[in-house]
Amino acid sequence: MTADRPYDVVLFGATGFTGALTAEYLARHAGPGTRWALAGRNQAKLAAVRDRLAELDPACAELPLLHADTTDAASIEQIAESARVVITTVGPYVKYGEPLVAACARAGTDYVDLTGEPTFVDQMYVKYHEAAVRSGARIVHACGFDSIPHDLGAYFTVKQLPEGVPLHVEGFLRVRGDASGGTLHSAVGIFGDAAGMVRAERERRKVEDRPAGRTVRISRRPAPKARVGGGWTLPLPTIDPRIVVRSAAALDRYGPDFSYGHYVAVKRLATAAGMAAGSGALLALAALPPTRSLLLRLRTPGDGPSEERRARNWFSVKFVGEGGGRRVVTEVAGGDPGYTETAKMLAESALCLAHDDLPATSGQVTTAAAMGDALIDRLVKAGITFRALDAG
Repeated sequence: MTADRPYDVVLFGATGFTGALTAEYLARHAGPGTRWALAGRNQAKLAAVRDRLAELDPACAELPLLHADTTDAASIEQIAESARVVITTVGPYVKYGEPLVAACARAGTDYVDLTGEPTFVDQMYVKYHEAAVRSGARIVHACGFDSIPHDLGAYFTVKQLPEGVPLHVEGFLRVRGDASGGTLHSAVGIFGDAAGMVRAERERRKVEDRPAGRTVRISRRPAPKARVGGGWTLPLPTIDPRIVVRSAAALDRYGPDFSYGHYVAVKRLATAAGMAAGSGALLALAALPPTRSLLLRLRTPGDGPSEERRARNWFSVKFVGEGGGRRVVTEVAGGDPGYTETAKMLAESALCLAHDDLPATSGQVTTAAAMGDALIDRLVKAGITFRALDAG
């Protein structure tokens, strides 16, 4: 039983930028009843993180430091077997993530990460979903800005709509934020292997069960049906809509026919044109090895914006949901999306899995399916807003 293990939560990757923020959040909010530890390959750097945490809470001076290295299978197995929940911020995940997913799936250990890499998520489903089902492990990817605001926001919106009828939801992201080195490296990996992403999705479809008697799909409309305020919208081809429709497939509450459209909203046409051109340029540059290497040199993993800069950042996702003759508008909003709020979401996901009374799930599951209302409650208490704006 995982309840007999020495740690409720182990954080792997605390010496990285987002990992350090996640450790700071746990130091402030894990609570005295939570048994947690730091894991990584460099014990000196881990000790330095622990020293900083002890300045926030003197009790953190006693935090255990565990050795873990993705190239050392025994060390990864050991942290999986010692914890009820493992958090990992060690990416790019397609390069470094598989050993820990495999170990957690075998050990019956709950797992959370902050990946936005569709290829990695699909490959892990194909390889380890069934093993996790057998062991009882909950493998929950995308527990940061990718994709909690969108997944739980769509879930929150669906719950405002009638049951048992076709539903259509559209999400509109407005954001001010920065990209860290780790985010850049993951993005270049995604754009640089578009063919691999398609293959991984195809392999997943061969083995993934479809919801019986129900339809769920991503809306491919280039322009949304709904309008929220002025400005311009563009389709947003991130992992988020994939996560949303997987929640819809898992939960009957999304109705017999559910579709979701995902967009970014900007005020100015020039901004929209610049975003479209920038995405095209990144795709082209990432596809060629010489220019891909140049992109990766722009920022190294572990880099990130200052606290002052993060304090100026924010995000808002508005959702428009329609079905059964009813229309609702909701919003999920918070501060710095890529780091401050991502660390909060990641840590609260792990604490939710460790401590809360949740539905019985196992295998690769989404935040909405695994944690739903319990995680929303935690995030609201932590300062992220979920609210209904309009209904009709």
